[in-house]
Amino acid sequence: MMKQTIAFNRRLALRARASCVGPKEGQGPLGWCFDRVLEDDLLGQATWELAESEMLRRTVALCLERGNLPPDKLELLASGDLLNQLMPSCFMARAFGRPFMGLYGACSTFVEAMILCGAMIDGGYRRNAVCAASSHFCTAERQFRSPLELGTQRPPSAQWTATAAGAALIDTDKSPAAARLTGGTIGRVIDYEVTDANHMGAAMAPAVADTILAHFADTGRDFRDFDRVITGDLGWIGRNLLKALLEERGVAVPDEKLADCGASLFSQEQDPHAGGSGCGCVASVSCGYVLRRIEEGAWERVLLVASGALLSPTSSQQGQSIPGIAYAAALEADG
Repeated sequence: MMKQTIAFNRRLALRARASCVGPKEGQGPLGWCFDRVLEDDLLGQATWELAESEMLRRTVALCLERGNLPPDKLELLASGDLLNQLMPSCFMARAFGRPFMGLYGACSTFVEAMILCGAMIDGGYRRNAVCAASSHFCTAERQFRSPLELGTQRPPSAQWTATAAGAALIDTDKSPAAARLTGGTIGRVIDYEVTDANHMGAAMAPAVADTILAHFADTGRDFRDFDRVITGDLGWIGRNLLKALLEERGVAVPDEKLADCGASLFSQEQDPHAGGSGCGCVASVSCGYVLRRIEEGAWERVLLVASGALLSPTSSQQGQSIPGIAYAAALEADG
């Protein structure tokens, strides 16, 4: 019996995908692959928080449209974000009026949602589900750090929260799909006593290493069995720390096979400091780029490992350390 990994029995098709990003993200190296690039990241809303919710709503709506699934036929909507009480996701779900599960895994939420939706469908409890996640630079800065109006200086180790959203529709229909979800590894909360809220890569890398090792131990696989192992969102600093942690455990890490969503979303010339982060980072890169590469035949099998820093404004103000979590999803070409 596998300790942390679920091997799905049914054919779980990733039927449709949609991604939306803000202006800065659209100017990055992956800007070409996103479905929508916003010209105005306020989206005509009164607040940044409402703008994030509207961005997420539009992304889910596009995903359903591409999957030819009327909203009233959607059986489960699982979504999360970074804000208190999941305001963007809850307000988005209100617009659709479908069965909803609000999730919080910080930046790992999208893959957490994939595993949950996959288990619900694999168990026969639902026939289809949408997993989604979002983040917004302005909302995250206001909640976790300082309002933008203060112009607070950010250290080089800080990451840039992506203004982005991603959504994927999963079902068991036998027609060709973008990819298949074949398994998922549920991570443990790992804490290396990092207390610097501007050093997310260091806080999350140990949890990512732990989940990758758990997936390999449960399945008997290693890097050779995947075209890519894609993490999110460690950024450039966290990616290097992850590689060192795995190599300390005797795992050879081919540099060309290890990629990170946060290190891919922006170029260093855009000055995102240590790279991208946020629930929307891994969600948009997965739906805009990773699934596209599988669908095009460039990759046959990918391990998507999303990480989350489990801090809150309260825990940071009380000087607590930052625990990390990571979830892994095995994605394969449909064929």
